[in-house]
Amino acid sequence: MARHTAVDQELSAILDELWKLDVNRVKPGKDYTINLQSEADYVACGKNHARDKANDFLFTYVNEDKLKSIATYASFINLLDNYEMSTGVAEKVTSEELEENNIFLNAILQTQVMKRAHGYLVSKGQASSDVAQFKKQLFDIWFKLYHRDRSGGENSCGFEHVFVGETKHGKEIMGLHNWVQFYLQEKLNFIDYKGYTASHKNKPDVNDRVISLQFSWKGLLKPLGSSFIGVSPEFEVALYTIIFLNRNEQVSHTVVKVDKYLLTVVVCRQGHAIGTSYPKLLNKTPGACSFSTEQSKKI
Repeated sequence: MARHTAVDQELSAILDELWKLDVNRVKPGKDYTINLQSEADYVACGKNHARDKANDFLFTYVNEDKLKSIATYASFINLLDNYEMSTGVAEKVTSEELEENNIFLNAILQTQVMKRAHGYLVSKGQASSDVAQFKKQLFDIWFKLYHRDRSGGENSCGFEHVFVGETKHGKEIMGLHNWVQFYLQEKLNFIDYKGYTASHKNKPDVNDRVISLQFSWKGLLKPLGSSFIGVSPEFEVALYTIIFLNRNEQVSHTVVKVDKYLLTVVVCRQGHAIGTSYPKLLNKTPGACSFSTEQSKKI
């Protein structure tokens, strides 16, 4: 497994540029508020029980009207009910769902974030300059079905794993690294937030854009998960796509500086598609201290 311990300056530059272009990123304290509460207990992977260190929801407010008014969020939300939760159940994609995929890709491709990401990938020889070809490439990376669990048919895709979440044999949560899905599932009482996990013993802040946390989803525990908070769907798709196409390893750990955050972005491949991808916060003040590239688990 390759390990990138130094900050990738080139990728940091383009990702920071995308951050500045992300006008659809919503504002903490205005468009949403979170209640971090207490630090979660450490629970080893494979365990399905943890003390609840947070009595209240993580999200205390989200401006849903704003999300519904922005095409990329609205079309993203329409995709969240298109998948079977278990990897043992083959996915059946309807024509309506294919059209929803198409609408979402069209929406994000209209944003400055994805236009800049496309231009960068074209300059690196990793994408066609033809927008239709690039759209097909994005579809294959994110929506093309594959076998994650050999017990059934084609039962997973990158979008489902990263943004929606899924379960393995009904015993283990996989993926679910998206804040909008977390909020909506929490609102339905399907998610029980159990507390944050600290990076280098530094308590996260309610304004932080990358948070590690512990939660249960429909009765199954996720001991540790990590996601961006408040960023747009197009930003996440662009960031993970760029790193996926720039790294050939089965599992890559890329250290980048985006805005004030020093991150490891983990991307796992599933053939020519994304298996999983998520950020891990290393430091908010990278110039002040060192950081670790301790191996990330496949979460």
